[in-house]
Amino acid sequence: MALIVQKYGGTSVGSVERIQAVAQRVYKTVKAGNSLVVVVSAMGKTTDGLVKLAKEISPNPNRREMDMLLSTGEQVTIALLSMALQELGQPAISMTGAQVGIVTEAEHSRARILHIETTRLTRHINEGKVVVVAGFQGTSSTGEMEITTLGRGGSDTSAVAIAAALRANFCEIYTDVPGILTTDPRLVAEAQLMDAISCDEMLELASLGAKVLHPRAVEIARNYGVPLVVRSSWTDQPGTWVTSAKPQGRSLLNLEIARPVDAVEFDTDQAKVALLRVPDKPGVAARLFGEISRQKVDVDLIIQSIHEGNSNDIAFTVTTPILKRAEAVTAAIAPALRSQSNPKLDEAEVMVEHNIAKVSIAGAGMIGRPGVAAKMFATLAAADVNIQMISTSEVKVSCVVDAAECDRAVNALRTAFEIEAGSRAELLTPNSSPLTPNSSLLTPNSSPLTPHSSPLTPNSSLLTPHSSPTPPVRGVALDLNQARLAIRQLPDRPGMAAKLFGLLAQHNISVDMIIQSQRCRVIDGVPRRDIAFTVSRIDGESAKEMLTQVATELGWGEVVLDSAIAKVSIVGAGMLGQPGVAAKMFEALAQQQINIQMIATSEIKISCVVPQEQGVKALQAIHTAFGLAGSEKFVVPA
Repeated sequence: MALIVQKYGGTSVGSVERIQAVAQRVYKTVKAGNSLVVVVSAMGKTTDGLVKLAKEISPNPNRREMDMLLSTGEQVTIALLSMALQELGQPAISMTGAQVGIVTEAEHSRARILHIETTRLTRHINEGKVVVVAGFQGTSSTGEMEITTLGRGGSDTSAVAIAAALRANFCEIYTDVPGILTTDPRLVAEAQLMDAISCDEMLELASLGAKVLHPRAVEIARNYGVPLVVRSSWTDQPGTWVTSAKPQGRSLLNLEIARPVDAVEFDTDQAKVALLRVPDKPGVAARLFGEISRQKVDVDLIIQSIHEGNSNDIAFTVTTPILKRAEAVTAAIAPALRSQSNPKLDEAEVMVEHNIAKVSIAGAGMIGRPGVAAKMFATLAAADVNIQMISTSEVKVSCVVDAAECDRAVNALRTAFEIEAGSRAELLTPNSSPLTPNSSLLTPNSSPLTPHSSPLTPNSSLLTPHSSPTPPVRGVALDLNQARLAIRQLPDRPGMAAKLFGLLAQHNISVDMIIQSQRCRVIDGVPRRDIAFTVSRIDGESAKEMLTQVATELGWGEVVLDSAIAKVSIVGAGMLGQPGVAAKMFEALAQQQINIQMIATSEIKISCVVPQEQGVKALQAIHTAFGLAGSEKFVVPA
């Protein structure tokens, strides 16, 4: 007998008929010999309706009262589903977040879970009841017992947290699509269903706007090793397994606020190649990295900064043994990239830097916590370590520093984030990643079976030691809700990045991509660089206003905001060691005459900023280029 947690979203319980259909599915699962906890969202558009009512009363309603209001939506669903189960003869009981023992921070509208008191929940399960839990809500740990809500995607978070606390065999997320698709089926009808995807890949896709799973839910699954499967509410198809490596022992206390960083990684076998003053037009990155790919040069980090005039800079890192080949390829192609109108003034220049190191912090807990990157930069500044390049992803922040400063940087970061020496960081080989193609996928005996599916079928995409390699790209995502801020002429010295991103963190503004320009110019005896980063569009104006106020005082140049951008990204653990992946992405964009404004990479993700009006076309072109389309067309139910 398995202990299963199931979660049903708003569309799955959007009417009486749908609630009755969910009750039938739950009843069937129990009759197959399983114990069940069911977590539900509010019916259909109930939450939207409640928000609308509040806005009619007040343009800026009190957050405590909003939690009181919004928590009522789920209470309707749990009562109705419990009644539907009782009508089928299945004992069931409905419980609010407070009744089930979900204890959170005292933060209204965006609380994180501290722990779950499972005594009452376990008693009802042992009595043979289906426990129907209101997702999205909890109660504060203070003596006041305040009702709190978990923010967007809170029901996903509730379900996986309960599964972790109960040590359930697995957690099923039922939604309106058949599982995790290679991209948004509303933008690409031929999006393909995946059999399985790792938690690290899913974290990147979820944070990039793939709305099937919330990143916080994936983070909990990754941290506690909860087997997770996403399925359609309307069919019995097996869905997609979201898999994780066996977790290190982790306390269930402070469940969502445990330390955000669990590893400090470093690689001293690196060199940097930068191509300065290349034309800012479609096809340049495709041409450069196409030639690099043909010469079998494997690139690690890639960054392209914001343009200056009609030119741009592209930089990348490689391992030291292949530096000469990388330098030769870049030098050979540079003349072909110079401006035809005035080649002498605008000739592309190759800059090579030896003796550098890449230092990274990694951990799923940094998602949505704006202070983590700022803390890294402040720690390096305090250690008098200057940052030469920055590259970010949802689960990692990497900085390129001088090799002579690597030990000092690593020791400082270990101390700041309380990472013991001899942890996972020291086990990494050069250019390795904590996520290798085989590292976090299920083995045949690692997860129990559900009544109507198996996580490992003959046609499954899960790897065994003798199976075919993981496809280099698993999914493509588009984020149309970002804005880009650029600060011109930031002094190039330790502490500047810490000050900048510390200010943003103080104002609770989360940053996504961060790019520091390679071109350095000396003004009044001070070397200066530009730095650009993306934030949520709703934070764009307030961030610009705040940074403009302090720019003069801190000696910064102009602060520029661009809200008409889109970020398109590819994700896949299989892109490690495959130099042609970036080139293929850039070529797909070049063929559509889409100009790349920024590039940032991690081991399993490549992101490009493009003009907003070309975002959907970019997504479709890249999805096609990597052959991700399937024969079946998926339609998302209304």
